[in-house]
Amino acid sequence: MTSIEQLSPVLVANRGEIAIRVMRTCRRLGLRTIAVYSDADAHSAHVAAADLAIHIGPSPATESYLNQDRVMAAATHMGARAIHPGYGFLSENADFAQRVVEAGLTWVGPPPQAMRALGDKARAKALAERNGVPLLPGYHAADQSFDTLQAEAHRIGWPLLIKASAGGGGRGMRVVESADDFASALEAARREAQSSFGDDRVLLERYVLSPRHVEVQIIGDHHGNLIHLGERECSIQRRHQKLIEESPSPAVDPDLRERMGTAALRLARAADYTNAGTVEFLLEPDGAFSFLEVNARLQVEHPATEAITGLDLVELQLRIVAGETLPLSQRDVRLGGHAMEARVIAEDALAGWVPSSGTLTRVVLPDSARVDTWVAEGASVSPYYDSLLAKVIAHATTREGAVRDLATALRETRIEGVSQNVDLLLATLENPSFVRGDLHTGFLAEHHVVEDLSEVPLEVLATVSALDHFQSHVEDPWSSRRSWRLGRVDQPAAWSRAGVQHRASVTADLDSPGVTVSRDGHSVGVQRAANGVVLVDGQSVAVSGDDDWRVVQWQGRSYRLERTGPVTVEATAGEGRSGAAGELLAPMPGRIVKVAVAKGEHVLANQPLVVLEAMKMEHVVEAPHAGVVADLRVKQGDQVPNGAALLTLEP
Repeated sequence: MTSIEQLSPVLVANRGEIAIRVMRTCRRLGLRTIAVYSDADAHSAHVAAADLAIHIGPSPATESYLNQDRVMAAATHMGARAIHPGYGFLSENADFAQRVVEAGLTWVGPPPQAMRALGDKARAKALAERNGVPLLPGYHAADQSFDTLQAEAHRIGWPLLIKASAGGGGRGMRVVESADDFASALEAARREAQSSFGDDRVLLERYVLSPRHVEVQIIGDHHGNLIHLGERECSIQRRHQKLIEESPSPAVDPDLRERMGTAALRLARAADYTNAGTVEFLLEPDGAFSFLEVNARLQVEHPATEAITGLDLVELQLRIVAGETLPLSQRDVRLGGHAMEARVIAEDALAGWVPSSGTLTRVVLPDSARVDTWVAEGASVSPYYDSLLAKVIAHATTREGAVRDLATALRETRIEGVSQNVDLLLATLENPSFVRGDLHTGFLAEHHVVEDLSEVPLEVLATVSALDHFQSHVEDPWSSRRSWRLGRVDQPAAWSRAGVQHRASVTADLDSPGVTVSRDGHSVGVQRAANGVVLVDGQSVAVSGDDDWRVVQWQGRSYRLERTGPVTVEATAGEGRSGAAGELLAPMPGRIVKVAVAKGEHVLANQPLVVLEAMKMEHVVEAPHAGVVADLRVKQGDQVPNGAALLTLEP
């Protein structure tokens, strides 16, 4: 046992927003912090946020943030007394936690033995089975031979899910639709699991169509007190990674909350669990729930629980490892209002979720909501790490209020220099089914949310295009940034949304109070009103923003449009971009983890050619058509920049 003051200094074995978030609580409690950083993060915000900082290696995570020896050496050199792992990287590595404890330092997380029992998905399922926690049909035993896994897959049936036994975050996970796809999916899942967690073991389970993903936040001290803090709904996902989380779940009533909470605590007690963690369940439409896994760490979406409980989970983590007793019992837990969190991620949804890296040229974040972030203008988004830029969290008395407030905050969010998913998040929040709370893990696909991002109604395009004409009446035309001519306006307008360019033609007499905006043979009339409102064919449309950036609200939807830097989407999911004739280019910077073809090989359309790893995820470059590999420019292990030539494919 120790006092909380004796934890100082705390080494935060992580980077980005979670490192800064942990440091914020440490500072409030009077604890000094130590940042670790790689070559790529030498000027990152988490380094500046710490009291002390130390370099731990090259940019690849395996040589820095995942390198146990270097992290431990840094802790010893800097005189750290405690290590907080955040989430990701080494946070669920029980062997690392054991090293920390054996070195005489305090591990800010669950005990290593509990991590071994629950942090590993296969062991957790076995423990859940022994303790009567409902499970999906699956396989989680030790035999990892291909023949055994293939036989078990046939027993479970199709579709099924392959999941990495270690770690989380959707990495090392593949849905398999048929026996023909099993071998390649297993290889990819194992490779990604090894890269992300240093462990290629997998488990299999029946794939449930259209379930909800609901998780229970647990926390326990070293005095036998273990409670849950309600549930979070995490059903809005892409590639098995969460995008929007909320608490409480709109599908969970008090009875179901008690049953899920009881199951979560029963499992945690069986593992002698202490500190913070999350027990995840699949919730089917009939109300049946099945255990998925335990995240034996603090989770990305913990701010949603903090908002409705009024608790600081990082503070509780620190006080627990200092030997203090939980300040509340289960009957003291109160869930106040509704909280919702959106993850702003550097990626291009319309190009198959390709991650984006580069230098941020403009960052505007909302004041109306909590924002956990590491980004600022001039910051570099690296291809080496997770692509999370910020978490925007809204808290209101009702779910309707939380949806409204989060949407307002996202309308105010502006991040330039990389592709990001703010438009996707807004489109999801404003979807009528989301507003009603009708959610499941396939929500984005069912409602065609991604495809709809490429559309902008003519009325919306007309609104922003006509404003140029209206504003030219009140500014000096000689200094105007817009083209104009005496007597009559007849000019093109171009705006982009989610990276897709949209064009229109604006026609008007300079003496006219209105304009006509046309696209593809269709026209609408626009007239100026007052207070940021224009009339489009007689209907009021609200618009805000500045000269090159405008937000239009039309028929219950928000459209964020920018004048500068529009880029037409060139790639679709799984494809490389085309360069010279027959040349396939890297859709992102990354590391070549597999070359699936040889020079001179005949390939079929959609056949996998090259696999790149970027931002801890794998991306497959497929053949856009049948052909012959005429030239191969890369080999396994190569680090390639965005747009690098990978191979030449001749018809």
